Amino acid sequence: QVQLVESGGGLVQAGGSLRLSCAASGRRFSSYSMGWFRQAPGKEREFVTAITWPGDYTYYADSVKGRFTISRDNAKNTVSMQMNSLKPEDTANYFCAASAPKNTGTYYSTRWYDYWGQGTQVTVSS
Repeated sequence: QVQLVESGGGLVQAGGSLRLSCAASGRRFSSYSMGWFRQAPGKEREFVTAITWPGDYTYYADSVKGRFTISRDNAKNTVSMQMNSLKPEDTANYFCAASAPKNTGTYYSTRWYDYWGQGTQVTVSS
């Protein structure tokens, strides 16, 4: 069982930055692929970024590429997402997710992830 707790959300002006963190419980954190998703009111949950195991390959949605950066610290059981040049359309509830090793599925699908955090709200004002 893995528990995920997000932090770092808040209100920021357009063009500003935020850093979201996700603290994970569990002894096998280093072997999980981790992802960030977001969900705006009235919209489906969408993929933002992922860092996969093995290899720590990173992937980004086109909408955030070049602005957001995902990283992980296995010693601290955390995954972070640095968000720069924020836009009003980035406003959403952001969720951290963990995927145990598996041979099917893909990092950009919500179904690939086994554990989810409760989310942290990011609001970008224009």
